[in-house]
Amino acid sequence: MQHRRFSVLSALDAQSEKILCKLLAEADVRIDGARPHDLVVHDRRFYTRVLRDGSLGLGEAYMDGQFDCEALDVAVSKVLAARVEQKVRANWSRILHVLKARALNLQSPLRAFRVGEQHYDLGNHLYERMLDPRMVYTCGYWRGAKDLAAAQEAKLDLVCRKLELEPGMKVLELGCGWGSFAKFAAERYGVEVTGYTVSREQVELGMKRSRGLPVVLRLADYREAIGTYDRVVSIGIMEHIGYKNYRSYFEVVDRCLATDGLALVHTIGGNLSSRTIEEWFHKYIFPNALLPSLAQIAEASEGPFAIEDVHNFGPHYDRTLMAWYDNFEAAWPELRDKYGDRFYRMWRYYLLASAGGFRARYQQLYQVVFSRTGRPQPSCRVS
Repeated sequence: MQHRRFSVLSALDAQSEKILCKLLAEADVRIDGARPHDLVVHDRRFYTRVLRDGSLGLGEAYMDGQFDCEALDVAVSKVLAARVEQKVRANWSRILHVLKARALNLQSPLRAFRVGEQHYDLGNHLYERMLDPRMVYTCGYWRGAKDLAAAQEAKLDLVCRKLELEPGMKVLELGCGWGSFAKFAAERYGVEVTGYTVSREQVELGMKRSRGLPVVLRLADYREAIGTYDRVVSIGIMEHIGYKNYRSYFEVVDRCLATDGLALVHTIGGNLSSRTIEEWFHKYIFPNALLPSLAQIAEASEGPFAIEDVHNFGPHYDRTLMAWYDNFEAAWPELRDKYGDRFYRMWRYYLLASAGGFRARYQQLYQVVFSRTGRPQPSCRVS
């Protein structure tokens, strides 16, 4: 009986291999080929797993060592550009994932701290080694920049100029990370910044790094923000808001923004309006996260705000992620004992697959500037 079961599985895997090899060939990716972006398969169960579980199965197969790929970023960009994922049929687990997202508010206040605990509290030592000296964990702006540090400073300054910051202004930052923007804006533009984050590690280190500056970082959900501010900014929180809460986010901005104020949202965006994130990232990297589309952002901001400027520099995230990956690889010998080899494969897949997604233009990076109706139009300088 056992022999028969293995025979059936072997036949299924063989058929799956034919199907998947054909799909990958359409994306110019070969199995056991000689090019860096070709896949080297170590376990024949890989084929059935990917056809059954789609992108979740692909990520988990890599974590489990069922295949390797030297240039994983290139392979992912080719697969996404060829829309291979759309040709793999959905299964019941994926359908249930969609139904769960529609039935529940996965980004409710009760669930808001999960992403902080699972991702941002992994350890400041990891992020200090992977990121730039300012610890900016969002897309850099590479126009004229020669390295990651310069690209991140250029991005922070770009945000400050779009917001037309002036000395003495009070700024609210929803999703403040380690306080990189808050520290930069306080130092360079003389403003006071109050930031909110769901990560305990970020608050503790961010306050140390901002010592002596008019910066306050609070461990609280963005919905708890109070007070009136001249400017409101979010750099990388909209991905954690969830489609059921986009409107409530802008209600917070409306509640806290002065009559003549400006607001800016910096976010990864999807090309399509969606209600679920890619499953592997939901399970292993950013629980309950969701990429908003421009249409969803525009609809949620209707009424209180006018959209003054939309700036898409998604290709800059490809270069940012590859810089993070290079830093991570260089630091891995000193990180290995704490995190282990399975974490290495998970993190490598996260960084390189993300870079491939931006390279294929599967994802975008938007900066959107908002003002209240009746206010003079800001310059929204981007150079």
